[in-house]
Amino acid sequence: MASTILVVDDEQNIVKLARLYLNKDGYQVEAAYDGAEALEKAKSIRPDLIILDIMMPEMDGLAVCRELRKTSNVPIIILTARDDDIDRIVGLELGADDYITKPFNPRELVARVRAVLRRASNEPPAQPVLEADGVRLDSASREVTVEGEQVTLRAKEFDLLAAFMSHTGTVLDRERLLQLVWGSDYYGDTRTIDVHVAWLREKLSGAKRVKIQTVWGIGYKLVVSSDES
Repeated sequence: MASTILVVDDEQNIVKLARLYLNKDGYQVEAAYDGAEALEKAKSIRPDLIILDIMMPEMDGLAVCRELRKTSNVPIIILTARDDDIDRIVGLELGADDYITKPFNPRELVARVRAVLRRASNEPPAQPVLEADGVRLDSASREVTVEGEQVTLRAKEFDLLAAFMSHTGTVLDRERLLQLVWGSDYYGDTRTIDVHVAWLREKLSGAKRVKIQTVWGIGYKLVVSSDES
């Protein structure tokens, strides 16, 4: 059965272009032209992937992404008209799986869609619960507690912590972390990792013994110290 792609953009010519090339590649395409319509259609048709423009009136793509991630892990590719790191980083931080900058090559868009869908279908089942001294991660409920207190993590922060906790004590370089969290087909650069590690460290600041340690020139590792210092 063909995968269904929801294309969300207030520019009709962009939607038509994406539809043309995605249909040629065998995908079914649904369209939405504003954020509110996107949320309604995402709920009603349950697409396999969403292509989501950032710059839309009233409710922009980042707000839509934020709302979607409260209840859904549907793969999201964000479209940004600005070649700006902040758009990409914020979109990824909110839980988008990839991004592409407008104007885009429609063949590249189709290739990104294929890659993200392949990545999503090949993801191994997560361990139900991961624990490190005072830190508990429940993959089923997507909840994390630190010293018994629940903390709220964004989608990629959660996935990054899961990667660290699955490899406690092991040094993970930035490329490996990108592969584990964003997938081997991710086109971004490694600075994304540094930003997300900084955010995650802040969320874990209440942990007594669990820290994310920088291994200079290589990457990071999750360590459990023998004291509370």
